[in-house]
Amino acid sequence: MKKVTFVFVLLIIALLIACAPTPTPVPPTKAPEPTKAPVAPTSAPQPTAAPKPTEAPKPTTAPAPKGAWVDEVVFFEEPDSNKAVSMIEAGDMHLFGFGISDGKIYAKLKDSKNAAYDFSYGSTSELTFNPAGPTFKDGRLNPFSVPAIREAMNMLVDRNYIAKEIYLGMAMPMYTVINPVFPDYAKTADVGRAIEIKYAYDVKKAKEVIDAEMKKLGAELVSNVWNYKGAPVNIILIIRTEDERRLIGDYVAKQLEDIGFKADRQYKTAAEATPLWMTGDPAEGKMHVYTGGWISTVVSRDLANNFTYYYTARGRSDALWQGYKVSPEFDKISERLTRRDYKDVAERTQMFAEAMNLSMKDSARVWLVNRQSLNVHRPEVKAAVDLAGGTSGSWLWPNTINIGGKPGGTVRFGAPSILSTVWNPIGGSNWIYDSMIFRATGGLATVSDPYTGLYWPYRMDKADVTVKQGLPVGKSLDWVTLNFAPTIEVPKDVWIDWNPEKQQFITVGEKYTQTLTANTKTVMTYNKDLFKNKTHDGNTLSAADFVLGMILTFDRPNDKSAIFDEAPVPAFKSFLTNFRGWKIVSKDPLVIEAYSDTFYPDAEEIVRNRDVYPYYAQGIGLWHTMSLGVQAEAAKELVFTSAKATKLKVEQTNYIGGPSLKVLEKYLASSTDKSYIPYAPTMGQFVTAAEAKARYENLGKFYKDRGHFWVGDGPFYLHQVRSTEKIITLRKFADFPDPADRWLRFAEPQIPAVAVSGPSRVTVGQVADFSVKVTFKNQPYATKDLDFVKFLIIDATGNLALTANAKATKDGEWAASLTADQTNKLAAGSNRIEVIVVSKLVAKPTFESMSFVTIK
Repeated sequence: MKKVTFVFVLLIIALLIACAPTPTPVPPTKAPEPTKAPVAPTSAPQPTAAPKPTEAPKPTTAPAPKGAWVDEVVFFEEPDSNKAVSMIEAGDMHLFGFGISDGKIYAKLKDSKNAAYDFSYGSTSELTFNPAGPTFKDGRLNPFSVPAIREAMNMLVDRNYIAKEIYLGMAMPMYTVINPVFPDYAKTADVGRAIEIKYAYDVKKAKEVIDAEMKKLGAELVSNVWNYKGAPVNIILIIRTEDERRLIGDYVAKQLEDIGFKADRQYKTAAEATPLWMTGDPAEGKMHVYTGGWISTVVSRDLANNFTYYYTARGRSDALWQGYKVSPEFDKISERLTRRDYKDVAERTQMFAEAMNLSMKDSARVWLVNRQSLNVHRPEVKAAVDLAGGTSGSWLWPNTINIGGKPGGTVRFGAPSILSTVWNPIGGSNWIYDSMIFRATGGLATVSDPYTGLYWPYRMDKADVTVKQGLPVGKSLDWVTLNFAPTIEVPKDVWIDWNPEKQQFITVGEKYTQTLTANTKTVMTYNKDLFKNKTHDGNTLSAADFVLGMILTFDRPNDKSAIFDEAPVPAFKSFLTNFRGWKIVSKDPLVIEAYSDTFYPDAEEIVRNRDVYPYYAQGIGLWHTMSLGVQAEAAKELVFTSAKATKLKVEQTNYIGGPSLKVLEKYLASSTDKSYIPYAPTMGQFVTAAEAKARYENLGKFYKDRGHFWVGDGPFYLHQVRSTEKIITLRKFADFPDPADRWLRFAEPQIPAVAVSGPSRVTVGQVADFSVKVTFKNQPYATKDLDFVKFLIIDATGNLALTANAKATKDGEWAASLTADQTNKLAAGSNRIEVIVVSKLVAKPTFESMSFVTIK
């Protein structure tokens, strides 16, 4: 499992989108009266148009340069999507870092000659509830402290209305934390559909539950308004203003008013909302409901961690998450899924089913829709667009962005919000708009394929994965080797624990007398020239950068540490359950062994989560820059996480601006004078005093020139931050080692098109044969390129009657047949067959359906 302080990968990597910081996450709208909901939810709608190719073409007029294609990228705020599109058409903006889901804008763009777009599917909208209570510190009642009331909210909102009327068809209803456009939804479709039917829009049913629970809390309905201790129960809704969530917020407020609550609509931008819903103390009661939005920055092949991330204190270190209290059953199953504590696919599926149902009982979040998003740009500007994360979520946009396939130029990159909160690698901004910027300054040692979600090597030459026999693991790409063994023993000299007082790792041999075993062993061989790579301040990478991250994984959650922080403790405890150690086999070239009981369905994913490249949860962090923050936190002058900052009333560390800079500057001066090496008993094995002094001296020159401490090794460096104007400038890093065309190989995603045909009338007790055609650009989709084709039968009562796999008859054609016994169990009336197709070439499932009538 990956180090907790490093990218705690959610397969979703969700980065808070326009909702909160979007997990994505995914850092990250509402109307008058809801329309009548159908008897049962409809199947997922198809995109209104096929996605355009997103590959940046290879230049034809000049050879590829080294490093980035363009010279400069200037980021600036533009919260209005309509205005952003107009600016793109006028040439005042090159691309917009937000997936637009406005049907009116889509209609306009289809005929535009000066703007182009790519589709992405990884954005979601939801309602986040404050679980504190039952009363806040000032005595006000919080109805949403009651899980049953949160659960009932699922039935109070009409997701079909939101998808069709607010998003104008550019969204599909979403009920669970399992995003309906990722493979795990298809694999658990029978469970998901049953949940969708159970929690279908039903105001009467929702009100009955809420009424009963409010009375238990001591509230009373006076003149159709809920009162508590003589005062109306006023629900504070923090409503985001930049997109359709403004309409969602108004719609939800009206729904709450209709059942007896007062609604305080507070319209906020991302920056204004953050301290109210995420980083502030939930018990202060500054919000009851927040209109959340998330983006998965990569195609997520395994969503097992979603339950932990979105519902438990292990998910994030922010104050809201630390207030989550889930049932023991849900806590156990979500933690087991995070550790991948299952023996086979069948057990995994069963655990998903249990967790999905328990998550609905908890409903700290009520999921509303999955959005089809437009990533808008000038026609001449190309960049890799992730099928899930779009442009803003793509980890490859910095490596591929170009103007007309030629080197040079300045790109003007608009975003709804930037600089919403502080930047620091451990606990800083997780907003997608900030994340998309700092990912350009440094990344991990692997990078996600924008269409399949499989990981390619970025700063690794190879990886060798050994898995215990019988575990359900496979591999797809040649850079990873996969072997199986009956037993994997952990060597005695492997690092397994940490002594914060001695500042030394504890080995397996020192901690255990018995032989320790693991489910997986991963040997990562990093690039042979890795330590020749320059960093933005003129230093070079070293093994010490990797080792500090390992240390902080253990030191921060340890109550004997000088920088102890309660926030990472829950996640760290889960991490320890399956962690079996690290071993540095070779310092240069760097070879690291990692042992763990956690595994993933893809061997490439195992490597990704064992990688210890110095990219923390919120950005790149080199040992000498991190050292300044560590010293400041030990002195309680600054702290990395918002939860600790709130608790201690201390400034949260910010590497790019504000009061933090003077504190960090002070520690830079003293560290330079002393040639300071943090955690010297261990780090001293990987860095000398002379090397430390040189690092700090180079950082001092960088700080003098640039005015900040954000140093990475990516294709762009942070050139300038203008906090007041909300403008960030990145410039091409001349010493970046890769050729610019390294990642210009991704072609159009081969999303299957599906057509279902068959009898419109079926006689009960007789065989019924349906045909499923699967194509791409009107050509048959090869059977070998499809993972599976599944079909569901929704009967005349609106219930799930059958789930089965279709059978391939030839390329592009599949048979979905019902036996006489199966049709005999169907009641007379209108039924529906829903087909789900999952390709091996793209991870996004395709859905199609048709109705038929059963007669006796």
